[in-house]
Amino acid sequence: MRSPTRFRSAAAAALLGLLAAFAGPGGGSAQAADEPATTVGDVTGFDAEGPVYHLTAGRAEARVSFVSTETFRLELAPDGKFTDPTGDDIVLPQGDAPRTKWADKGDRYELSTSKVTLRAYKSPLRFALYRADGSRVWAESKGLSWTKDTTTQSLARGADEQFYGAGMQNGRGNTSHRGKKVEVSVDYNWDDGGHPNSVPFYLSSEGYGVFRNTYAPNTYDFAEPVTATAKEQRFDAYYFAGRGGDAAKDVIGQYTKLTGKPFLPPVYGMEIGDADCYLHNANRGERHTLDALKVADGYVENDMPNGWMLVNDGYGCGYENLAETSKGLAERKMKMGLWTEDGLDKIAEQVKAGQRVAKLDVAWVGDGYKKALDGCKDAYKGIEDNSDARGFTWAPESWSGAQRCGVQWSGDQSGGWEYIRWQIPTYAGSTMSGLAYTTGDVDGIFGGSPKTYVRDLQWKMLLPVTMTMDGWAASDKQPFRQGEPYTSINRKYLKLHESLIPYLYSYGHEATKTGVGAVRPLALEYPDDPKAATDAAKYEFLTGEDFLVAPVYKDTTTRDGIYLPKGTWTDYWSGRTYQGPTTVDGYSAPLDTLPLFVRGGATVPMWPGGIRSYQDRTADSPLAWDIYPQGSSSFELYEDDGVTRQHRDGKYATQRADVRAPRSGAGDVRVRIGASKGTYQGKQSSRPYAFTLHTGDAPSRVELGGHGLPRLTSKSAYDSARQGWFYDRDDRGGVVRVKTAALRTDRAFELRLDDTSAVGGAVPGAPAAVHVPAGQELGAGTPGKVAVDITAGTKDATGVEATLDAPEGWTAGTAKADRIPAGTTRRVEVALTPAKDADIGEQPLTATVRHRSAGQERTAVQRFALGVMPEAPAKDTWASDMKWLKSTNGYGPAERDRSNGESGADDGHPLTLAGKTYEKGIGTHADSVIEVYPGGRCSKFTADVGIDDEINGYGEVAFSVEADGKVLWTSPKVTGASATVPVDVDVRGARHVELKATDTNGSKSGDHADWAAAEFTCS
Repeated sequence: MRSPTRFRSAAAAALLGLLAAFAGPGGGSAQAADEPATTVGDVTGFDAEGPVYHLTAGRAEARVSFVSTETFRLELAPDGKFTDPTGDDIVLPQGDAPRTKWADKGDRYELSTSKVTLRAYKSPLRFALYRADGSRVWAESKGLSWTKDTTTQSLARGADEQFYGAGMQNGRGNTSHRGKKVEVSVDYNWDDGGHPNSVPFYLSSEGYGVFRNTYAPNTYDFAEPVTATAKEQRFDAYYFAGRGGDAAKDVIGQYTKLTGKPFLPPVYGMEIGDADCYLHNANRGERHTLDALKVADGYVENDMPNGWMLVNDGYGCGYENLAETSKGLAERKMKMGLWTEDGLDKIAEQVKAGQRVAKLDVAWVGDGYKKALDGCKDAYKGIEDNSDARGFTWAPESWSGAQRCGVQWSGDQSGGWEYIRWQIPTYAGSTMSGLAYTTGDVDGIFGGSPKTYVRDLQWKMLLPVTMTMDGWAASDKQPFRQGEPYTSINRKYLKLHESLIPYLYSYGHEATKTGVGAVRPLALEYPDDPKAATDAAKYEFLTGEDFLVAPVYKDTTTRDGIYLPKGTWTDYWSGRTYQGPTTVDGYSAPLDTLPLFVRGGATVPMWPGGIRSYQDRTADSPLAWDIYPQGSSSFELYEDDGVTRQHRDGKYATQRADVRAPRSGAGDVRVRIGASKGTYQGKQSSRPYAFTLHTGDAPSRVELGGHGLPRLTSKSAYDSARQGWFYDRDDRGGVVRVKTAALRTDRAFELRLDDTSAVGGAVPGAPAAVHVPAGQELGAGTPGKVAVDITAGTKDATGVEATLDAPEGWTAGTAKADRIPAGTTRRVEVALTPAKDADIGEQPLTATVRHRSAGQERTAVQRFALGVMPEAPAKDTWASDMKWLKSTNGYGPAERDRSNGESGADDGHPLTLAGKTYEKGIGTHADSVIEVYPGGRCSKFTADVGIDDEINGYGEVAFSVEADGKVLWTSPKVTGASATVPVDVDVRGARHVELKATDTNGSKSGDHADWAAAEFTCS
């Protein structure tokens, strides 16, 4: 966090203050504790008008209007006068109302469609909803109540009932809200606990949902009873009764039928975007809008996908030379976007000059959410009215209905591990409110580090949309700025995302029909799994039905607590299979590895070839199918021109892939690719196909259309062949690769693999598994050994040979074992010598174990991180002169021999404690950790610690020294007014020492924690 002297510009702060001033009332509990509430009384009148029913209770009047057989609207006017502030802003025309009937049952009226019955009890007026089979959906625990400025509904809570929704709830939402209070309002808090892009809608595991038709703030308290309060003296809610085992999806579908289905972005919108201010940027010096093209060249030169660039993203930035900028970006296969800070009055001329993306500022929230929704719709319409492109907008504050015109992102944050942690549950949780496209900036708009950038970008490449923002930070944050190995890792994941666009785009089309976005909490796909609603699944999500993503959100190379639900799950990188439900601990995840698993039965369409842009696709480009055969499965690929709106007039095509395979074990696999149905501009009339089938066992024969394909004997032969197949034992546990010549897309064809298996192999569990214990270290240039644990599967592993991939300049040996009995583990040690000039710190390597089991030659692999250590000090050494193995800091980088500065390096001031200036030391900002490597050669650590004088009495922290996981020393609480605290710690034998500064009062304001004169005594 920033210190009191380290804020954004005064102009930005003033703008935020202005926004807060006219944003209207915020959230919080809407009903004052000392204000008595009035509860609706007995029914005094009843009137039926077709699908609309009126019930009076004294002055109050309730109105029930049926929209469909499973959707209805319930209103209450305490004074008998109905109002509708939202008008036709949110709810769309719904067509003819259903047939209804009513009956007087003595103690209640029953208002019914063919699917549901709403009971209106008479004394007092109280509502309950039942399905046609007599099962209860929900029931009020008491009648509707109100104060002078609130209305509240109270519902009985089921014993195991879970709750989701309320829009974007930062840090929450993909697991149940049960027992929690959730605010639905603007609060301009874009960090953990904030709720940008709120939606006054929630759904229940009991199979129903509620949408509060209002612009007023809402508070949902999912206690017993559940209370739903809106800050207005009118009650207006729509109810949706879901059907069957996919009741939650059905509820989302009904809600988005009412308020609008999600839009389908242009295909370039699914590529990563880039945002910055290029005109007179105070943080970058004098620049011009055309300078954006130099940054665009960086993506091209680094072979990185990028679909669009916002060229004026900064308060007061402005722009110039729009048409020329747009033309230059188009030459680099990118579109131009603009930030609409200054309004939409010029959008027509901007779009005609080439604008295709409109980002809305927080100012668009205006007076409540109507302005936010109008801004989204108007910007979207402005693009479509002045071009043939699809509307594409972004907003940090929106409301119900915005899913039909824009992407919602979680606002301005500082990058870091905590940022990654709380963002993981945010976006899958948003899907439960019909928000199909939600995201956050890669590594925030300031702060962060190369390592957190990589970790954040990795998992966000499994979201349909995202962008990186520059200009606010001390240095630019494009994915090619961090240097190696970070640039290569970022490229790997950007290209993975690009290859998955056919899969993501198909789910985008599905969302226009169902309202359900691609990014999903486990509870949506596994509603009967008791762990899916709990914290066991909080820090993971599904992309579509097939990918389970478990991001790394700590500075570590292992990931614990990965929950895999029922089914077979395959590690995307190694091919190792797991049977769920199970929890995976100790998953090896070096910096270049995102824990990613694929569901058995997955059939994933992809673009192969490592392309940088969708525009790299030609009429001759292949389509790939990545298949994990298990039982009967299918996937329907959706394709259109990707840019125009012609798909809304039926100009699109679908192609279905059907796979038949054994449920488990040995058997034949059949893949039928149906004819592509439909047409659009640029559709391929023919194309080659490539298949990757994760079988774990080689087939005896592969046929295409009844004719045998040639078996190729090597990867190089396969790559150069026009068509054929190759079994690659070394690729992810064993895959069958098949390629075809160009085939007509208007004709179906079948691929047949004889005598192979379902995913997991002909003998499930037979392959050995490899695990490299974490925490192993070797010195640069120093010979050593790496321990590798090999666990045989259900069959003995024989002829075992373990090797390590060795980067250039390293040398590696081989370890062998004749036989490892089934179910047992043997540790082998592989000789390895890092290069003398090897990079210090975590180095990702791969352990490869080749072996034979169950009659097949097999290969098991494990990616792992080896710690490469610097030479340990041989004499007394300043901590600021040592190589830092870890450097995490509360704001900006930790500084060597300077106090903590802004977000750039070397921008601090001389270290000063209690009037004394120090030449040597470390300047941090709590919370911070500096890790160094004394390597057991040092006996003592000394320092003077305190909060730097530049803070003028602010701040409150505690210091600690830890060695090899043990706390050796902790300071008392230190404030900006405290005396300097001396440190003298015995560190004999310690290999790793961590210097920590921890915030102690929760504010993190002014916590400039200095380790002055920090020195190790060594020999």
